[in-house]
Amino acid sequence: MPPKPHRILLDRVSGYADEAAAYMRRRRASRRPFARLYYGGGRAEDHAADSVAGGELFVAAGRLIEVAGR
Repeated sequence: MPPKPHRILLDRVSGYADEAAAYMRRRRASRRPFARLYYGGGRAEDHAADSVAGGELFVAAGRLIEVAGR
């Protein structure tokens, strides 16, 4: 007897959900803090937190958050 159509769809969706969950687990394990700057024209640069520019950006962002909270 062939499987019911809704079961095929359910199996496919379950497979996609499993893949998405695995992707998120891998991403969480390798995620590191960084600062991203956006420039005119759509260009963007990422700076790691342990780089000089990244450290300065994190300090500046922290100060902005303090000022905004007042």
